[in-house]
Amino acid sequence: MAIPSAVDKGHSRERPKRRRLQQKDWVPYVFLAPALFYLVVFFLAPIGFSLYLTFTRWNPLSNPEWIGFENYNYLLTRDPRFYGTLRNTFVFAFGSVLIGIPISLVLAFLFTISRWKALWRSLYWLPMVTNIVAIAYIWGYLLDGTYGLFNKVLLLFGIVGPQWLKEPSTAMIAVIIVAVWTSLGQNMLVFSAGLEGIDESFYEAARIDGASNPQIFWGVTLPLLRPTLLFVSITSFIGAMSSFALILVLTLGGPAQSTNVTSLYLYQMAFQDLRMGRASALAFILFVIIFIMTLIQLRIFRRGGVEAY
Repeated sequence: MAIPSAVDKGHSRERPKRRRLQQKDWVPYVFLAPALFYLVVFFLAPIGFSLYLTFTRWNPLSNPEWIGFENYNYLLTRDPRFYGTLRNTFVFAFGSVLIGIPISLVLAFLFTISRWKALWRSLYWLPMVTNIVAIAYIWGYLLDGTYGLFNKVLLLFGIVGPQWLKEPSTAMIAVIIVAVWTSLGQNMLVFSAGLEGIDESFYEAARIDGASNPQIFWGVTLPLLRPTLLFVSITSFIGAMSSFALILVLTLGGPAQSTNVTSLYLYQMAFQDLRMGRASALAFILFVIIFIMTLIQLRIFRRGGVEAY
């Protein structure tokens, strides 16, 4: 009977260890499998299919027909509504962001010195947990030209209010007001967290140097809030550029296409005209525009002298 050598014993000891190591290597992937499945099936696969559709002519009742860059060419050169909706999108996005961010910052500053800040934060957060369709219907009644609360208040001062949502000159203004109101709670909470994260020693040093309250705000608070401002501006701008449910319920893009934004036009093209390929191309064009605008915002904040991260 052969006696196993020391070398054979060493190999026999290493094999179970290697097997155990291999089993341990697979354990993380088992736990990650549901998340990876969700990522591939509900995120990567739809994006890949949408990218493929941008090069096709397709509606759900037919097979996709490969047409190359024809959808992009039509949208960028021959579509009479694309640049009009894009202009409305920028007006809506810049209007809601440039008005909403300063108001949110002022409210956040007031709430940090308020005794009932928890209550006020909860009240202002309510629009974020309310369905956007319900919000749009409520504001539609408030802005009604005949029975709305806004015009009734104006009548108390002898002013005849306009048809807010039915006149091209006021429809976009009304939609921006509603968009600002819906985003106040979220932006205010982010600004409140940023303000409370500033160390009190910065303010004490500024007061010792004789700085006034406006000088402290512009020289201390605002520069230290730069990362928070960057986050709020980027998320607000992306949300405004891709917003369509609010406008769909309030105005349907009217009157006279004055509030028809690109995301709403995309919805109409896909689900009313059934031009899925062209709508997919429009979605990727909008994505590129948002991406470029985000890079511009990053560049602007970094030029201010303080890194955003």
